[in-house]
Amino acid sequence: TEENLSSYFVCVFSTSLSFMAARVINFGAGPAKLPQEVLETAQKEMLDWHGCGMSVMELSHRGKEFKTIISEAERDLRTLMDIPATHEVLFVQGGGSSQFSVVPLNLATEESTVNYIVTGAWSAKAAAEAKRFVKHVNIVNGDAAGNTDLSKHIEVSPASSYLYYCANETIHGVELSVPDVPSTTVLVADMSSNILSRKVDVTKFGLIFAGAQKNIGCSGVTIVIVRKDLLGAAQRGCPEMMNLRVHADNGSLYNTPPTWSIYIAGLVFKWMIAQGGTEEFERRSASKSSAVYDVIDASQGFYSSPVAAQHRSRMNVPFRIKGGDATLESKFLKLAESRGMQQLAGHRAVGGIRASLYNAISLEETQALVGLLREFHAAHQ
Repeated sequence: TEENLSSYFVCVFSTSLSFMAARVINFGAGPAKLPQEVLETAQKEMLDWHGCGMSVMELSHRGKEFKTIISEAERDLRTLMDIPATHEVLFVQGGGSSQFSVVPLNLATEESTVNYIVTGAWSAKAAAEAKRFVKHVNIVNGDAAGNTDLSKHIEVSPASSYLYYCANETIHGVELSVPDVPSTTVLVADMSSNILSRKVDVTKFGLIFAGAQKNIGCSGVTIVIVRKDLLGAAQRGCPEMMNLRVHADNGSLYNTPPTWSIYIAGLVFKWMIAQGGTEEFERRSASKSSAVYDVIDASQGFYSSPVAAQHRSRMNVPFRIKGGDATLESKFLKLAESRGMQQLAGHRAVGGIRASLYNAISLEETQALVGLLREFHAAHQ
């Protein structure tokens, strides 16, 4: 009945207020923690965005209100990443995984040769998907288990359409610097999990993409940054919704975009600028990850990292306890949860423990984890 529904919403609202002060430390790999300031702004504007009398979720994507939201989001992202006018910034759907198809469909022909650096599960999936659309997919080095030796020189055929790599593998905790390749190489990067955590020279890339649910915002939108001169050569069988030229020509409004996700991304960009920009978050990322790795390395094998030091991720820190002692790892996770630290279990494909230290995780929250690691080591060494 109407009375019951009214009581339900009053109850839900009251309950949400009572738990506002009981937020946990979310070390999840994605969807991940959002800045509290962003959540509070979204909460404040939920019913009425800037006096228009509507929620962002109710706005027409063709209306002036949403066009303001998306244009400001693009402007602020360009500021954070120094994106030049030579590159389009697109807000699309389908998650990062859809870009595994979008990239070859837009940047290669069926007869092309393309190169993939495989350093873990996500780059392996991207390479496998490329084989559906391109005959010659060359795996430069590495494998899906994260076994890679990037000390070797990367040989790229001058005839290849592009070189693809995943800047940060969330499952295996492998992070790469920008490959040293000739300037004529069309470089493609999946930056879904480390975008905006360090400065990159966008001019070196033909295409960058990133799913939002790590450092950008909530799930639902994917950012694509693509060099304008690469647009317009999609394969004949490329669906319209995967044709980047279509999205560029329509200002990311070819169809109804994920308006709420773009709005949240825009709030995150504004928050980052107010905090000091990408340079500040690069500094914080180095401090947070070093604090955790220092405890691991000082534990004399009690904790162990499976990744070579030069390739360790600043975003996702996977580790084992006593070589993978299931009993101890379970105890650690239960203790962490009792201390308000959530989503520390490793990915189901590899097990163990994984702490994700995205931009919204503070140094103080990281220090809480460091304290727990030391305490647990002292109790079980």
